[in-house]
Amino acid sequence: MFKGKNVLLRAITREDMRVQCEFENDPEIWYWDGYFPKPTKLETVMGYFDESVTKDDPNSVSWAIDLDDSYIGYCSLSGFDPTSRHCELQVEIGDKAHWGKGIGREVVEILTDYAFTHRNMNRVWLKTHSKNERAIRCYLSCGFIEEGRLRQHVWLKGEYVDKVFMGLLRSEQAD
Repeated sequence: MFKGKNVLLRAITREDMRVQCEFENDPEIWYWDGYFPKPTKLETVMGYFDESVTKDDPNSVSWAIDLDDSYIGYCSLSGFDPTSRHCELQVEIGDKAHWGKGIGREVVEILTDYAFTHRNMNRVWLKTHSKNERAIRCYLSCGFIEEGRLRQHVWLKGEYVDKVFMGLLRSEQAD
């Protein structure tokens, strides 16, 4: 477990999947993730938990984002490359009541510190889409820089938008 000023990153539990299923069925969350909405059954989410989250995968680590003893989303680092020392960061805050309040920034700072300090990574990278301006502002404020774009790569709500790749090097991490 890792504690920030406001959030606790803890192990994901099966019970969290009931709340996650609500997030999975919110079209707005699908939009910000860059996908099209689709109905998701609780059994599907529970199956994902049973298949993926409970495995001890050395190339991936996931946490529940807990705020005031409530599950509000999840985050992960995956694709650990032991040779090039990089990994991919992912954050989803599904509880919209906590959007725009600095929670994402706090989570990203905890994740990047974990990657650099505990996993000896040199680079943490992520991808999002160009319409997800709130997330891009968050990542920029945490020191990430835009490293590239795939132009008109994502079909989103009736238009093509760019997929944006961002990265942060250990040497660029704020103290």
